[in-house]
Amino acid sequence: MEIDPPKPEVGDEQGIKVEELFNAAEKGESSIFRALSQAQLLKALSLRNDDCRSLVHVAASSGHAEVVKMLSVADPSVSGINSTDDEGWAPLHSASSGGKVEIVDILLSGGADINLKNDGGCTALHYAASKGWLKIAEILLSHGAKINLKDKIGCTPLHRAASTGNSELCEFLIEEGAEVDALDKAGQTPLMSAVICQNKEVALLLIRHGADVDIEDKEGYTVLGRASDDLRPLLVDAAKAMLED
Repeated sequence: MEIDPPKPEVGDEQGIKVEELFNAAEKGESSIFRALSQAQLLKALSLRNDDCRSLVHVAASSGHAEVVKMLSVADPSVSGINSTDDEGWAPLHSASSGGKVEIVDILLSGGADINLKNDGGCTALHYAASKGWLKIAEILLSHGAKINLKDKIGCTPLHRAASTGNSELCEFLIEEGAEVDALDKAGQTPLMSAVICQNKEVALLLIRHGADVDIEDKEGYTVLGRASDDLRPLLVDAAKAMLED
């Protein structure tokens, strides 16, 4: 009968156990990490919890900027900044999804891979767009995020932003070079995403930026075919106005 080995301790002097370190990262208890020697800190950075998340990841997800900063000063290959959990999420994905502006800045300064995809094919920009975080989208694009990368179902960040109904974010993405008529794997454009989600303002914005209302998705529907009865006349008027300009 095999007996599981006891959980390792980071340092003999402090006797801090792995569980205590992860609790400290989750609660933002920076004094715990400040008490570690450089050798102990480097050893701690190699630890992973049951979800395969590093201490940096746990601190980033919990919104503790000071702890993230302390843990991310090491080389990216050591700090765990780009290590991924069981679903391929890196700390930057979590911070971007959670709207943690300061932490996004810290992670990028520490060498976070801005275009890293998780198991669903999503980048940090996809999550910023999905949650409507304009400031984070601005930061990511200023650091070289690729604006037209597609996730596993073919959605670009603009598809995601159009689904949320955030017209200001959609406007920004378009101005930065987002493809207005990008197709996902269902053959649907960001305009179709906006229409399906009943986001009138975004739909009209996309049409003003030249979105094609005649593209058919893989089920044979156009934008107008996907639109509700009350939205359809508005889309028709907007498309006509574009043709008259």
